[in-house]
Amino acid sequence: MKISFENVDKVSALLTLNIEKADYEDKVKKALKDFSHKASLPGFRPGKVPASLIQKRFGTEVKAEEINKILGEEVNKYIRENKINMLAEPLPNEEKTPQMDFETQDDFTFAFDIALAPEFDAKLSKKDKLTYYEIKVDDALVDQQVQSYCQRGGQHVKTESFEKGDMVKGTLTQLNTKNNTLKDGITVEDAVMLPEYMKDNKEKEKFEGAKLGDVITFNPAKAYAGNATELASLLHITKEEAEEMKSNFNFQISEIMRYEPAKLDQDLFDKVLGEGVVKSEKEFREFIANDIKKNFAGEAEYQFTQDLRDYILGRIGKVEFPEALLKRFMKLRNQDKGEEYVEENFEKSLPELLWHLAKEQICDQLEVKVQHEDVLETAKHYTRLQFAQYGMMNLPEETVTNYAAEMLKNEQQAQGLVERTVENLMAAKVKEAVTLKTKEVSMDEFRKLSEKK
Repeated sequence: MKISFENVDKVSALLTLNIEKADYEDKVKKALKDFSHKASLPGFRPGKVPASLIQKRFGTEVKAEEINKILGEEVNKYIRENKINMLAEPLPNEEKTPQMDFETQDDFTFAFDIALAPEFDAKLSKKDKLTYYEIKVDDALVDQQVQSYCQRGGQHVKTESFEKGDMVKGTLTQLNTKNNTLKDGITVEDAVMLPEYMKDNKEKEKFEGAKLGDVITFNPAKAYAGNATELASLLHITKEEAEEMKSNFNFQISEIMRYEPAKLDQDLFDKVLGEGVVKSEKEFREFIANDIKKNFAGEAEYQFTQDLRDYILGRIGKVEFPEALLKRFMKLRNQDKGEEYVEENFEKSLPELLWHLAKEQICDQLEVKVQHEDVLETAKHYTRLQFAQYGMMNLPEETVTNYAAEMLKNEQQAQGLVERTVENLMAAKVKEAVTLKTKEVSMDEFRKLSEKK
């Protein structure tokens, strides 16, 4: 057996493997012998099929299979032992691989195109200067979050007179052109409306100061700017009928409901954080401030990783990729999407590929190692964030762990969480390796900074 490796240019190479009869002959004999022990053919008992018949019927197939096994093993072994920094997978070079006949040939030549990673230096030192943005948690942000929890924990209460934002319930009655009740017209009992969401201000104003029992004459088509979907829902008619609806309606108010935010008391503290976690408004605000800090830390870490990415790619500059080979590989992996997909997405993929290679260098330099427990912690972090969006901040640890474990069963989600974990651990090591400047900014400043970048 002979393997040769020839650089075609800086970023591509040709790997050629010559397999001779002596390389596979014993393996084929053993495979056929093992096969004969369990082979079952018509007219023969299992294991009693003559070797000559086994050779005739299955010899070529077994020979091809054993040669392909040797091929895969030897190519992978050569790449591994010679530490070839390869992109994608070896691609068969049909031009330099002679036509072969496994039945008649003894010796075989296989050629592969190898896409090589470009050479560059992404390693970091104290000469590299980066900024880490620390977001200030001020009273305004805490107030905003407190108000949000009060809004979520609020409830509708009945009231006597209408104010902006109230919800009204009552009976809708269709009127004729003289604003009298239309015989056989539309009547909707227990109709519910939020006048605040009406598009026409004149129609909206008709509800100002209204009281229980009042009858208001208004035009739904004008109020909702002819939106057939909203009219159909309100009047319990089809969209086609709603498109033709121009009538005025009477609306007799039977109920006015006003949404009142929850009071800032122990009941709200227990609902949001769990019973007895905090016992005063001061403790509640402190808990919220710390929670905001944790969330901001995640955002700051993410921004630092993005800044690091931009810095490293900017420092590396333009590199040469084996574009023809990578396009071939991309097309092979996306056969159902065609040539247009490759042309549309190839250029976009190169910065991500370069960043992936740069991360590998940095992680190798800084000895970043990812364990399953690290990935699980990342999954648990995102689990807590998801539930926090719905005001559920004090979940039992067992619930968080179980939910995170389910996330990791999804291959696509798991891959994303592994990537994020690698970047988090890498960022922590990078901060120690470079010259780091910490800059405190407000939330608005941080947002503007993120949008700009």
